[in-house]
Amino acid sequence: MSPEDKELLQRSVELAEENNEMLRAIRRSMRFARIMSIIYWVFIIGSAVGAYYLIQPYVDTLTGVYGGAKDGLGNFGSVLDSFNDLNK
Repeated sequence: MSPEDKELLQRSVELAEENNEMLRAIRRSMRFARIMSIIYWVFIIGSAVGAYYLIQPYVDTLTGVYGGAKDGLGNFGSVLDSFNDLNK
């Protein structure tokens, strides 16, 4: 093997090692980004579920009030009908 070939081979090996280091760094960066993305979405979905869990009693109360008001308005309509019948 001539000295020129040996030098080219050595340079090629050094470039391959440098590329390998860069590829490992890219892979590590992608893995970290994927983990952070998963943590981000777990936090977002967990916050939404937690907020609903905390607000649920108020939502139940409001739906009960709305249902009661709806029933009350239905009864109020029947009272108005009977009042109109009395006036005739």
